[in-house]
Amino acid sequence: MSIDLKEVDKVQVLTLQDNYIDIAAFDSTEVVQRALPVKDMEIKNSILAEHGFSAVLRIGKDDRPRSMLFDFGFSEHGAAFNAEALGVDLSGVETMVLSHGHMDHFGGLVPLAGRVGRKGMELVLHPAAFRKPRYIKISEDLKIHLPPLTEEKLQEAGVSPVRTGECKSLLDGALLYLGEIPRKTEFEKGFPRMYYEDDGVEKWDPIEDDTAIVAHVKGKGLVILSGCAHAGIVNTVRYAQEVTGVDAIHAVMGGFHLTGTDFEPVIEPTVEALKELNPRYVIPTHCTGRKAIMRIEKAMPESFLLNMSGTNMVFEA
Repeated sequence: MSIDLKEVDKVQVLTLQDNYIDIAAFDSTEVVQRALPVKDMEIKNSILAEHGFSAVLRIGKDDRPRSMLFDFGFSEHGAAFNAEALGVDLSGVETMVLSHGHMDHFGGLVPLAGRVGRKGMELVLHPAAFRKPRYIKISEDLKIHLPPLTEEKLQEAGVSPVRTGECKSLLDGALLYLGEIPRKTEFEKGFPRMYYEDDGVEKWDPIEDDTAIVAHVKGKGLVILSGCAHAGIVNTVRYAQEVTGVDAIHAVMGGFHLTGTDFEPVIEPTVEALKELNPRYVIPTHCTGRKAIMRIEKAMPESFLLNMSGTNMVFEA
C-alpha cells in the first residue's frame, strides 16, 4: 500500500498544550520558537501546562498557509487559554483530527471549536474513540474510569465526525491521517492496565483508536505527529514509512507513552529503534515521561528538541 502524500515547503507545529512550560528558557532558534511571557512590554503573559496535548498545524508557505487542529488538551479551558494568550487565530482551520478518545486529548474540544467559529467542520477520528466504559485496572477492586467521548459533546462543539480506521488524506493530500496502526515490534505491547467492557464482558483495551498525522517536507522527509503512540512510536513511524513510501524521517514528535513503571522496560528498545530510524529531529511530548525524555536526549543529543506549551516547531524545505 502506498498513498500519495504531497511534498510541502513548510510545516509548523504550534503546541497549544503540553505537560511542560518554562517561560524563562529564552532558547529560540530557527526551528524552535518559544512563547514569550511578554505582554505590553511587561512580563505578565502566562502559558498553561497540563497533562494533555493539543496543536495547530500550519502547512505550506507563510503567504498561503493551510491549517488544522490536532487534539484539544485536557481541561476545557487550558488549550483555549493558551490560544488566547498566544494570539492564535483559529478561524483559518480547515479540518480537525482527534488522535484517540482519552480525556487529555478531547477535553478542550468545545472551546477550541468555538474559537474556530464554523459549524459542521469535519473531525476525523477512529470509531473506537467512543468506546465506554474505559478504565485503568489497578486491581479487581480498584478501577479508575476515563470520562467517555460522547456524541453530545461533538454536537455541543458543532463538529461533524468522520469515523474511520483507515488512512485518510487531509488538506488536499498535504497531510495524512494514519488511522489504525499495525503493531509489529516485539517490545511495544500497549497499556497493560487499560480495560473496557463490551456488553458486560471485561476486555483488555488495545486503544486501537490512537493514531498520528504525517506531512512530507520537500527534500527533508516525513514529519510525524503522534497523540500518545499507544501502538508504539516505532510502529507508528514504520507504518508512516510503509504507507507513504518515504523512508527519510525529518521529525518525530508527540507523546510516546513511556512514562511509569509499566513502560520503563520499553524505553531502551524504543531508543535503540529510534536511533536506527535516524530522524533529523526527535521531539517527545506529553506522556513520554521524564525518564524516557532524558534517555532520548542523552542517546540522540544532535536530534533531540525539548517541547513546551506555546512552542512553535518549524520544519522547512
